[in-house]
Amino acid sequence: MRYQLSDHLTQDARSIRNQVFVEEQGFHDEFDHMDDRSLHLVAYDGRTPVCGCRIFQDDLGEWTIGRVAVVKEWRGRHLGAGLLAQAELVARQRGADRIKLHAREAVEDFYQKQGYASTGVHDEDERCPHVWMDKVLAPLPRPAQTPAGAGAPAGEAVAKPAAGVKI
Repeated sequence: MRYQLSDHLTQDARSIRNQVFVEEQGFHDEFDHMDDRSLHLVAYDGRTPVCGCRIFQDDLGEWTIGRVAVVKEWRGRHLGAGLLAQAELVARQRGADRIKLHAREAVEDFYQKQGYASTGVHDEDERCPHVWMDKVLAPLPRPAQTPAGAGAPAGEAVAKPAAGVKI
């Protein structure tokens, strides 16, 4: 799986959300002003976009993952879990130590399996029951120090690359 992060809503991200939230689930207010201030993450199998989400910091500085969508034909392959892990990594790299999301109650169990816990706040989005959930993020591993003369200047850290809801 290849992940692509963008600072704007790409056509692939828009297409995934339109398929899942508008055509399949019947939501009408899918695209909003938060898209302009979000990072958009799309996962590809080869050249095919298969899932996506958005990541943003709200006015209080809290990080949120939203609009988590997996194309119907690609469900059941653990792509949502992989997408969440990548989105969490993006947020951690930008200083987040906690992240929240607004999950449809119908998929609350999925998010619990990914380490999210209900905050106890339930509400509706377009007459669909939702629950606010959050997760404490593990700190990023400290970069390994490369010994002087071993490929990097002395004292310069060499970081290892990471392993590859509607709101």
